Amino acid sequence: MTKNIPELYGSQVFNDKVMREKLPKDIYKALRKTIENGTHLELDVANSVAVAMKEWAVEQGATHFTHWFQPMTGFTAEKHDSFISPADNGQILMEFSGKELVKGEPDASSFPSGGLRATFEARGYTDWDPTSPAFVKDGTLYIPTAFCSYSGEALDKKTPLLRSMDALSREAVKVLHLLGHTEVTGVTTTVGPEQEYFLIKKEDYARRRDLVFTGRTLLGAQPPKGQEMEDHYFGSLKPCVSAYMHDLDEALWKLGIPAKTKHNEVAPAQHELAPVYSTTNVAADHNQLTMEMMKRIAEKHGLVCLLHEKPFNGINGSGKHNNWSISTNTGVNLLDPGRTPAENTQFLVFLVAVIKAVDEYADLMRLSAASAGNDHRLGANEAPPAVVSIFLGDELTAVLKSIEEDGSFTGQDKEQMNIGATVLPHFAKDTTDRNRTSPFAFTGNKFEFRMLGSAISVANPNIVLNTAVAESLSQFYETLKDVPADQMETAVHTLVKDTLSRHKRVIFNGNGYSDEWIDEAARRGLPNLKSTPDVLPCLIAEKNRNLFTRHHIFTEPEIYSRYEILLENYSKTIHIEARTLTDMVYKDFLPSLLAYTDQVACTVANLKSVVNLPCTKELALVTTLSQGYGEVTELTEKLAADTAQAESMEDALEKAHFYHDTILPDMEAVRQAADSIESLLPADALPYPGYSDMLFYV
Repeated sequence: MTKNIPELYGSQVFNDKVMREKLPKDIYKALRKTIENGTHLELDVANSVAVAMKEWAVEQGATHFTHWFQPMTGFTAEKHDSFISPADNGQILMEFSGKELVKGEPDASSFPSGGLRATFEARGYTDWDPTSPAFVKDGTLYIPTAFCSYSGEALDKKTPLLRSMDALSREAVKVLHLLGHTEVTGVTTTVGPEQEYFLIKKEDYARRRDLVFTGRTLLGAQPPKGQEMEDHYFGSLKPCVSAYMHDLDEALWKLGIPAKTKHNEVAPAQHELAPVYSTTNVAADHNQLTMEMMKRIAEKHGLVCLLHEKPFNGINGSGKHNNWSISTNTGVNLLDPGRTPAENTQFLVFLVAVIKAVDEYADLMRLSAASAGNDHRLGANEAPPAVVSIFLGDELTAVLKSIEEDGSFTGQDKEQMNIGATVLPHFAKDTTDRNRTSPFAFTGNKFEFRMLGSAISVANPNIVLNTAVAESLSQFYETLKDVPADQMETAVHTLVKDTLSRHKRVIFNGNGYSDEWIDEAARRGLPNLKSTPDVLPCLIAEKNRNLFTRHHIFTEPEIYSRYEILLENYSKTIHIEARTLTDMVYKDFLPSLLAYTDQVACTVANLKSVVNLPCTKELALVTTLSQGYGEVTELTEKLAADTAQAESMEDALEKAHFYHDTILPDMEAVRQAADSIESLLPADALPYPGYSDMLFYV
């Protein structure tokens, strides 16, 4: 039985309510000042916070603490230390100092650094992020931190994310002051990442070495039924799934994660969870924690949660929609058009700043969603294409067109929906439809970036988005800063009009899945970077390096290190998949196929010897199975040879392209041949479960 939800929510979090209760008033005020204004935190304040945090954590059953950070592995990292400290009488004390709260020292040489650190240069630092609340989990106090090297280079995803938030706030405040909003002293971006995932039985997962090693199935014939009936989407929850979602909600609520929406997704065994919006760095922490808890809670229910972007061939994969908005510290959503968007100068300035940012840095937007797994989704009828475009809807498009043409926009009253049945209430119809095919869609008072894969950290896309918009606003400020107050309205109108005229090519309200749009995008000059190896060099392009260094998001060495890490991760991912597929074919598929072929051949021989029948169909089956064995063997041998060749390649970009252009087609050829034969085998012939077993019994 769920206890009172307001009482449950945040019960394992060192949140504002706990801080008010545990901290002296002056210490609480100093900490709030740091959280809200980004001011430096003095050591005496940190010491007081540490004492209160430890006392609270111990009350929650904690015996250890850990600095929880997000290295470039794509996962989180933690090293646990106990609170105990020896006392003179052979006893122990439970202690925790401000120094331990603020700084930790993990081994930096054992994490990906892209050449920033040599193996012998081991020292690294974790640094407390006071804007993201600490929490207790499994008897340990978790302290969200940034992670850097001994020489100060960022080795994580939180540090550049916080830098990008600072940059956007700084540039937005300058522009808002020019527009007369001098009361604003800070701007915050907020994010609500929707998370898609699959659930399968734990015993099925354990028998599939491809799922264990790579997160996706590398073999598997299509089941008789997939998602074509569209009966799973928003369908009633099966009891075991409902129980899992219930426990997941409770676990997340205890950790202060505002899980809001849950439902079945379009593919069988696929589901979605969506939270309420949080400040971007907190949302990034929460999403990492959500993915961890999804996996952990699933195990308690005899299930496994799959977060790979494409765990099953032939049905939709999983994405993560990044709902992004900007708000002032006075409580104004800068992307809210209000009742009259044509007259909302503030909104129009920030809207065209986003349009300009997305157009100029579309390559970085695409890169922020790039991964080996996500390449399987983008461009299919389940995810946006690799072309980045913006959907604005009819009303906003009309507003911007009237500005560009110096016309007038009269607006439209909201139509009342009358569905036709007397008993059904009328309601106000939205002034524009939604577009689920757009990579970057305006959805009322926010933008929804829909390119992300389900396993990705939301830090990367928000670093790019924050920084690109900060650059637009910086240029706007330079254009407007010397304009007299009595001429500002005209100057802003001209700025909005000119910006729109230069960057409207990125606006597209039609079907993003259509081939016609891809052709049209090419005519508009929009980039279509289809694969991860195609897009990764964009990170080190001069204009993009200048963007990041100008706003102090990355140093040049940090940019190149991330480029090397991303290239290496891509090649390693495909390499592991290729070796796993080879392993499965040789150890599982071919022995099973040979055994079944022998069984059929023996049956045919017995029939002929006993009843002297021609057994034409049976002999044809033996021939087909035997030929299939030879074809799969030959294709797997080629895959193994090409994989060995890839291993010997030294140039990182050349290697990544080889994995994409050669190894992936090799794998697909093996899969097609094997899947064709699998459809002829009995259900129990293979030592691992097929698609029909995994997708419909949870």
